[in-house]
Amino acid sequence: MPTSFASQPAASRLPWLIIVCGCAIALLTFGPRSAMGFFQLPMLADKGWDRTTFGLAMAIQNLAWGFGTPVFGALADKYGTWRVLALSGAMYAVGLVLMAAADSPALLHVGGGLLVGLGVASGSFGIVLAAFARNVPPERRSFVFGLGTAAGSAGMFLFAPLSQGLISAYGWYDALVVMSVMMLVIPVLAVPLRGNSSSGSAVQAAYRQTAAEALREALGHRSYLLLVAGFFVCGFQVAFITAHFPAYISDIGIEARYAVIALALIGFFNIIGSLASGAIGQRYSKPYFLAYIYLARSVLVATFLLLPQTPETVVVFAVVMGLLWLSTVPPTNALVAIMFGTAHLGMLGGVVFFSHQIGSFLGVWLGGYLYDTFGTYDPVWWLGVALGVFAAVVHWPIEERPVERPALQPAE
Repeated sequence: MPTSFASQPAASRLPWLIIVCGCAIALLTFGPRSAMGFFQLPMLADKGWDRTTFGLAMAIQNLAWGFGTPVFGALADKYGTWRVLALSGAMYAVGLVLMAAADSPALLHVGGGLLVGLGVASGSFGIVLAAFARNVPPERRSFVFGLGTAAGSAGMFLFAPLSQGLISAYGWYDALVVMSVMMLVIPVLAVPLRGNSSSGSAVQAAYRQTAAEALREALGHRSYLLLVAGFFVCGFQVAFITAHFPAYISDIGIEARYAVIALALIGFFNIIGSLASGAIGQRYSKPYFLAYIYLARSVLVATFLLLPQTPETVVVFAVVMGLLWLSTVPPTNALVAIMFGTAHLGMLGGVVFFSHQIGSFLGVWLGGYLYDTFGTYDPVWWLGVALGVFAAVVHWPIEERPVERPALQPAE
């Protein structure tokens, strides 16, 4: 007698081809954009632009990433993940080439800002993790979300030394061109992730609901709104560090190689933190866990600023920040899936991520603007500390349970 689906071991039911290809896509899409900070100083030295110009491009990138994520998530839910991921590879590649060829701030903002941001949006965690959720049992989602997030972390770990090595060997222009060619692999890797919200093992649990109905339901749900508000802070904190930490290291008189070491360490320990977050999120309260993560970030940054800043403290900061870096992603996406199911997860997870990217926009832009105004990054660092405390407070009352849907009928 055949073994029923429910009686199979959980690990044997995981669709490993989908998971491996999705993780590879997360690595590729997260890698180059996490290395943008290494291009700031050499590009500005050649072009004669100021940090506000570069910071605005990265801010536009983060805003386009955030705005595009729910849109591309909805498109993937309806028309299929593969089509959206193929578009991601094309836009990402073109954006990096335009960034390399930019002879004016406007072209930098279009290429490195808008197109790269839309390329990341259409191939980001929201798209990949929604495909995972449709094909993975609910009790295993947090773990698999941790794997996908860890893969993005691996992209940061690999691309930090890779991008700096390419810049040192060939210059920043050729480094961007090489990375643009890498993005053309994404459409091939995306083939196993084909399918939409009507496919996958989770379809039997879906409800008949239009995208507009799903969005209205979510925006009227208190816990979802608190999750949206809290994820804004994550974007502010990590985007500021990604874009400005290499320049900050230079400003405080520490050798540039420690910026490479620091971002590589953040990426490496991010892998550990993401995997641990996925495992912890399966066993303990996700809202409380998120509150502790944000509070720990604030304590870490405050300690780093108050202690003497040396190569050793930079390394320690990078290790601990790496553990906390994307550890927010698995429990945040898992909470959205718990609240609303998987039918519109790409879109609803994308809305949460849009808030993240509004925070990213402000973190990156304010980093450049306030530096040019005051000659220091300290105001943005301390604002991030205060926002971390705010995020801890708003996550505490979030309820980890499905939304009540008395009027909806299960899909056949």
